Amino acid sequence: MVPNDRKYTRDHEWVMVEGNVARMGITAHAAEALGDIVYVELPQVGDETVMGESYCVVESVKASSSVFSAVTGTVVEVNEELDAAPEKLNEDAFKNFIAAVEFTEINEDELMDAEEYEKFCEEEA
Repeated sequence: MVPNDRKYTRDHEWVMVEGNVARMGITAHAAEALGDIVYVELPQVGDETVMGESYCVVESVKASSSVFSAVTGTVVEVNEELDAAPEKLNEDAFKNFIAAVEFTEINEDELMDAEEYEKFCEEEA
């Protein structure tokens, strides 16, 4: 089930906007496609993100995959739990964010709601 409280990208990331901060992570679809996640290369607090560019790398037993930012801004928080337990993204990708970014730019027209994202995944399959 895809949560309705956030938006989604065509690269299978989610973004939840709270004021001027966006929490970002990967979707369950992405976590499933990657397989068993063994490492997350987290950004650092203070790092700048650029919309559409990689801000993090997730590694699984199958592949290494860049995670793209849905916003431009500054990282204000990272999910440090993923350092010790990257498999949390497999257990519940929607509950476990990767980073929170105080954003200066977001293009909401490029983001999908839950219903649009579910259709997108079905069409991609």
